[in-house]
Amino acid sequence: MIPTATPGSLMIVVPAFNEGGAIGQVVSEIRETVPGIPVLVVDDCSTDASVARARAAGAEVLCLPHHLGLGGAVQAGYKLAYELGYDYVIRMDGDGQHDPADIPKILDALRSSSCQMAIGSRYLNGGLDPSSFARGLGIRLFRLVLRPILGQEVRDPTSGFVGVNRQALQVFSRTFPLEYPEIEALVVLQRKAFRFVEVPCRMRPRLAGRSTITAVKSLYYIAHVLLGVFVNVLKYEPKRKKRP
Repeated sequence: MIPTATPGSLMIVVPAFNEGGAIGQVVSEIRETVPGIPVLVVDDCSTDASVARARAAGAEVLCLPHHLGLGGAVQAGYKLAYELGYDYVIRMDGDGQHDPADIPKILDALRSSSCQMAIGSRYLNGGLDPSSFARGLGIRLFRLVLRPILGQEVRDPTSGFVGVNRQALQVFSRTFPLEYPEIEALVVLQRKAFRFVEVPCRMRPRLAGRSTITAVKSLYYIAHVLLGVFVNVLKYEPKRKKRP
């Protein structure tokens, strides 16, 4: 059972869908790095051993009744953390690509800055772009599109290693993009005049399995996310006053 939060408390949220080959080690590494911090695995109706292995490693598991996708799983974790009174949440992927050793850096960035979000970026300090041409193209395109919208550059807009404070939690517990949420979430923050900061983090190879985003799906991802961004911008753009 997840304990009720105390002032300044942190929760780690790990969305998972069929990550049975990696989730146990992910949870164990998190607990070794930040002992005493609750780890919540949000299981999105996995059909493998994800739930059992997450629990065996010491995580609390929130099992969703229906498959909601990544955004739905993340929002469920945010909502629970907010209702329990947590001030900070750091989200990590369940495949082992994010290094728990970087958790303190993200938490420190949230606590020491006036930003509502801290993004773990693989591209700061000389980090390399992805090997996939489609992924690299998408990330460069997202950088160009987001720069005028956000008013600042974001080097790693698709990062799933993200920390938020209670202000952002309050927003995301009510509204959060359901599919491919990382980039649209930045636009949601911008509408609230919230700020973000990027923190250099290391990206590791997956511990098990393979990414479901193929070259073809990467192109769909680019189109889908760009459409979502433009819809959000147009929907919430302040209306100009009519001249008398």
